[in-house]
Amino acid sequence: MLKVDTIEMGTVIDHIVAGRGYRVMQLLGVSEDYPNRVALVTNVPSKKMGKKDIVKIEGKTVDEKTVNLIALLSPGASVNLIKEEKVEKKYLVELPKELKGAGTCPNPNCITNSEYCERRFKQEESRYRCNYCERLFPPGELV
Repeated sequence: MLKVDTIEMGTVIDHIVAGRGYRVMQLLGVSEDYPNRVALVTNVPSKKMGKKDIVKIEGKTVDEKTVNLIALLSPGASVNLIKEEKVEKKYLVELPKELKGAGTCPNPNCITNSEYCERRFKQEESRYRCNYCERLFPPGELV
């Protein structure tokens, strides 16, 4: 059995789609030179998902904008904010109806990729429409 130590303060992201844990770490700005403890566990057996990834990061908490980006990569993930070794707050991430100031338009010709504009996307069924170029994209392409 794998055991990962508890953390005093930080974030645990569970129920990440298998294989996407590393991308979640990149979204959080965690790289090889991050000064605190980090655990990335991949392909963990899960009754709910078959397989899942888990990310545990000491010393980092996430804001709503980052939770929305995590949702784009792995809808249904859970984000646990840890304080004094206990879960202080828990979010079940869901795809947001609208993204403001988050995500990147994959269209290289979109004005948001050449000029400063607040990026905005609206959800239409299971995809997102860029407010500027009006193209539709699957959620995972916005991160």
